[in-house]
Amino acid sequence: MAKYLISFPSKAMVVPDEQMEAVGRDAHAVIEEAKTAGVYVFAGGIDESVPPVLVSADGKAVAGGYPWAPSLDGGFAVLELPSREEAVAWAARIAKACRCDQELRVFGFDPRA
Repeated sequence: MAKYLISFPSKAMVVPDEQMEAVGRDAHAVIEEAKTAGVYVFAGGIDESVPPVLVSADGKAVAGGYPWAPSLDGGFAVLELPSREEAVAWAARIAKACRCDQELRVFGFDPRA
């Protein structure tokens, strides 16, 4: 089984304020279904009120992330699934709940990790 990252950037979620409560309820319901199905690893969102720091090998930390990279924000879920087809199906369920498209990526397997 592989672990899949299902995610979206903050700008992708364009939902009217009056629908946000329903989005939260629906998103939590899908995560509960993933837990019940035994495929849930973890999920959450990037806390955008806390700015990133870039930490070098010598331990020096400077404000900001990589200057050339797009910012990392939004929400994500990591699920452990037996196939890409099942990952696409779960991503579709999350997309429906969140009212926005989801990006799907697979983590590489490292037997020593």
